[in-house]
Amino acid sequence: MKLAEIYKFLDTLSPFELQESWDNSGLLIGDFSQEISKVVLSIDVDENLIDSLDNGTLLITHHPLIFDGLKQLEFSKYPANLIQKMIHKNISNIAMHTNFDQTHLNAYVATEILGYEISHQEGFIAYLEVNENFDLFAKKVSLAFGLPHAKCVKCSDTVKRVALTTGSGCSLMRFIDADCFLTGDIKYHDAMQAKSIKLSMIDIGHYESERFFAEILDIHLKNLGLEVIISSSENPFTYI
Repeated sequence: MKLAEIYKFLDTLSPFELQESWDNSGLLIGDFSQEISKVVLSIDVDENLIDSLDNGTLLITHHPLIFDGLKQLEFSKYPANLIQKMIHKNISNIAMHTNFDQTHLNAYVATEILGYEISHQEGFIAYLEVNENFDLFAKKVSLAFGLPHAKCVKCSDTVKRVALTTGSGCSLMRFIDADCFLTGDIKYHDAMQAKSIKLSMIDIGHYESERFFAEILDIHLKNLGLEVIISSSENPFTYI
């Protein structure tokens, strides 16, 4: 199957035009005329993954390897060091980032991982009706995402309405219409802001909340007649 056909399928599934203006989803490395027989799905690109791939593989990732405009390719630095290896092995790369967050990832995490129905969704924010004790809910959340502990901003003893944004969603805080916000990468000043507006928060981790990307996309790619492999991307953080 031509890479162009796969790209068209992905664009129909989760339109690339939905991506944020600062994002860089789409075809990052490759040739639309290339014949593809093997697809590997991963959150990110790293050196160990590239080394394990066969020549001519299409790598579909959640995070774009190339985010900002590249003015040079110095092969001892990131991401040029990875791009050099990929070109040498004729590895193509398509990224599905903020478009896939909106169309698939948040909904899957809410329903399949946390087990709640979505009352409604606004762009990157999925809303859930919970009505549970905060401490018990926080422990349930940390268990669902495999977190070593629940990192929380607690503003009340009860969780009623929850907003969910996978990945790093603190920039959306001012748009949240809920009493608890689940997202990753919560920083100190984010927590201070949340406290001031009485918005409880639970940090669900960036990697931990997005690691389901590959298994979601795999479901949709099964009918294309391609060999599809899910890569076990490594979390760059180690908990000791």
